[in-house]
Amino acid sequence: AGLYNGSRFSAAPSEVSSLTGSNGEKAFSSNTSTVPQYLWDKDPDLDDALHSPDPVRDAKMDRSFTLFSARGWLNAGALVILVVGLMTLFAGYPIIVFYAKDTVTTSGFNLGGINGSGQIPDLPGLPSLIDSDTPSDAYTRTGQDGKKYNLVFSDEFNTDGRTFYPGDDPYWEAADLHYWPTGDLEWYDPSGATTENGKLVLTITMEDIHDLNFKSGMITSWNKFCFMTGYVEVSVSMPGSSTVPGFWPGAWTMGNLGRAGYGATTEGMWPYSYDSCDVGTFPNQTSADGEPAAALTGSTFGGTLSFLPGQRVSACTCSGGDHPGPSVNVGRGVPEIDILEHQIETSIPQGEVSQSFQIAPFSYQYSFGNTTPDTIVTDPSITTFNSYKGGTYQQAVSALTLIDPTHYNDVAYGTYGYEWWSDPDNRDDGYIQWYSGGTESWQVTSAAVGPDSTVEVGQRLIPEEPMYLILNLGLSPSFQPADYKHLQFPAKMYIDYVRVYQRAGTKGAVTCNPSTRPTQDYINNHIEAYTNANWTTWSAAGFDFPLNSKYHGC
Repeated sequence: AGLYNGSRFSAAPSEVSSLTGSNGEKAFSSNTSTVPQYLWDKDPDLDDALHSPDPVRDAKMDRSFTLFSARGWLNAGALVILVVGLMTLFAGYPIIVFYAKDTVTTSGFNLGGINGSGQIPDLPGLPSLIDSDTPSDAYTRTGQDGKKYNLVFSDEFNTDGRTFYPGDDPYWEAADLHYWPTGDLEWYDPSGATTENGKLVLTITMEDIHDLNFKSGMITSWNKFCFMTGYVEVSVSMPGSSTVPGFWPGAWTMGNLGRAGYGATTEGMWPYSYDSCDVGTFPNQTSADGEPAAALTGSTFGGTLSFLPGQRVSACTCSGGDHPGPSVNVGRGVPEIDILEHQIETSIPQGEVSQSFQIAPFSYQYSFGNTTPDTIVTDPSITTFNSYKGGTYQQAVSALTLIDPTHYNDVAYGTYGYEWWSDPDNRDDGYIQWYSGGTESWQVTSAAVGPDSTVEVGQRLIPEEPMYLILNLGLSPSFQPADYKHLQFPAKMYIDYVRVYQRAGTKGAVTCNPSTRPTQDYINNHIEAYTNANWTTWSAAGFDFPLNSKYHGC
């Protein structure tokens, strides 16, 4: 026991205790043949020099240099290769790629773009403007004008489970708002739009959401895909029944300077399609002293013809005014062309589609040229002029066409569309030809919306703005009172495809920002209005109407 006295561990005796024999541990025998007196030796170890710096020797070694050191050259070479490789990757490669490709002479504003020959490129990793699922026999068509039309955009919706929340899709975005301008009863929510079984499905449900009782879906291609002139076609199966009124499915187009549901952007813009500098650009279509008098009694009810605030960016805009261009003397607006708005003709009852051109300023009593050749109705047995011709906020150049009662609830589909042509240099040539059920339904020409001397307004234009697509399923008593007793929820609107064509040879017209009717800078300069649906007026968003040279003076 004495060997371990005073220690917690069975350690060897220290040098001092073994020499002195001091109290605490017993000394080892000096003549043992198996255990040395010490468990270490006092001779220098091989690495002791590393712990004993020699300044003279170290300085001499630091000054040593061998030009022909293989190791040194290998190290230097490796560094050179590494640096050159990094510079080539991050500087050289982009330069090589830039100068190795041909310069594009005509660029599209959106994903996909258009090349100098007017063709749509197929960019690896990005969705093409033309859906690869579109059948080849749908790549061209012959217009009612006898000209060849080429497919420039399509979406077949064949990929199930697509969603349209902001950022989900390159061409479509679902609305998240209450569409208050038309008194809708539903809240448009992105969850109301998806794809299933090869169709786009917009679903309306009865549920509490944002203090409203219904939820539905709406998608638009605003500021993502637009076109100027062409033919647009949709294949649709309607929701509900061909005998029960209430649902309001729509497929329509609008000028890119107005964003659907964003009231500030459409104030003073929708539905203007006007390039004259006259009283038609004024608030209420009257001068400050109330002229012309016909505008004060020109509605169909004998009252004020227009409650519009005036054309915000008219051909009368003062020099330097807030105007989207291309110059302040070009009238701009947000016209609307409806591919279809579905309703029920309750007297039969049978479903029908309203196919309309919404315009401003207005003619006396909202009239238009409704006789041939100004307008042409293909089959009067199923197509009639709409009794609704407008009100104080819009003029509707519209006709109604009965549809097949089997084209509902994904059972069968009808095709609807319009062919649109306008030319700023030859405005008399403009027209819109609508189609229902795959056949021509009716046509309106520029002559139908010509000048009206009674209220002193000039020619309304067949649209010259870049137009975007809107697909929605609404519910509003302002369009048609609903039969809630027989309406069934949920209800679904099915869209099999959307296809857009343009005349062969047309270039630079698949864009939201054409040089002849630019929109990009104006939108960016007023981005608060275009991204905040809570602003209902232009002034509430923080902006002012520019001065009108004829109304305010400059």
